[in-house]
Amino acid sequence: MYIGTKGDYGIRALIDLAMYGGAGPIQRAEIARRQHIPEAYLDHLLAQLRRAGFIQSTRGPGGGHQLNRPAAEICLLHALETLEGSLAPMPCLEDHDDGESDSVCAQQWVWREIYDDMRARLQAVTLADLAAREQERLRALATSYSI
Repeated sequence: MYIGTKGDYGIRALIDLAMYGGAGPIQRAEIARRQHIPEAYLDHLLAQLRRAGFIQSTRGPGGGHQLNRPAAEICLLHALETLEGSLAPMPCLEDHDDGESDSVCAQQWVWREIYDDMRARLQAVTLADLAAREQERLRALATSYSI
């Protein structure tokens, strides 16, 4: 499994929306600034997340982006698969056919177990979990810089 820039930036944008979106839509420029994501790239990711139903966008004054459902209902697995595509470590795991692919990929059983464990772990982590951890991290940073 490799999480590229799309997955990294996209999840960071979703976490930002979970943390700061309670008061209404957040403008793209705010997300880009806080998360250090180029705005043009963020536009592409936000469009992808909107098409997949994770966020909604509002145009005009007071517009921006916000989560389409509560952060506790959005799991990391589905968000990553939306942004990155398959997370399978080997091509033979993408095909769930138990026939011919077994003979082509002799080590499939071990990778299947690892892949299934990884998917279960990512399924168990929600956007709310990630946002809570990020808030803790930011609080710890703020206290460590206090004089």
